[in-house]
Amino acid sequence: MIRLIDVYKEYDNGTKALKGVNMRIDDGEFVFLVGPSGSGKSTVIKLITGEIAATQGKLMVNGYSLNNIAPRQIPYMRRTLGIIFQDFRLIEKKTVYENLSFAMRAIGASPREVRRRIPYVLQLVGLDQKADRYPGQLSGGEQQRVAIARALVNNPSMIIADEPTGNLDPQRSLEIMMLLERINELGTTMLVVTHEKNLVNRFAKRVVAIENGRIISDETGGYYNGEKI
Repeated sequence: MIRLIDVYKEYDNGTKALKGVNMRIDDGEFVFLVGPSGSGKSTVIKLITGEIAATQGKLMVNGYSLNNIAPRQIPYMRRTLGIIFQDFRLIEKKTVYENLSFAMRAIGASPREVRRRIPYVLQLVGLDQKADRYPGQLSGGEQQRVAIARALVNNPSMIIADEPTGNLDPQRSLEIMMLLERINELGTTMLVVTHEKNLVNRFAKRVVAIENGRIISDETGGYYNGEKI
């Protein structure tokens, strides 16, 4: 579960990125976080992942209080999260399998765990026949599927997808969003940051809209820009 309670964030340069944000995401939810560039979306993500600290307010992430978390606990908190980036961030000189293995070994997974988990995750994202390929041999949509598999491979309780379809055409974007929906249906909490109105409106999930550092709407089955069917 994620909780932001009266969270403010002011950067060193004086930018007031968040101005009293309250948000709760329960286990198993699928939430779109939407808003224009500079609205505060990225700041929310950086706070949840522990990359930055709040100026004021309370922040809970999967049982960890980030207000008083010890530095040694931050890696354990981050293990409860899987992150998907717009630009994939795959290791070009490693195969698909090696990219996933690297992510697992980084947190101390055993060789047995690696051999058991990776085939399952690759099958889930539809890449079980591409384990030996290098990122450069894959399409953009396939590379994003590898990135999703990497986010899933350590079995996080929540996935944060930051503009996961930003570099993809509409058809691939729809496929990726349907995959994220399926992963959510299997029990993983999903927070998707996006500006793609058509995708958000097509899936009709909970939509949290942020603008100028404040949440302006939060609706289950909501639609981007307040549009309703």
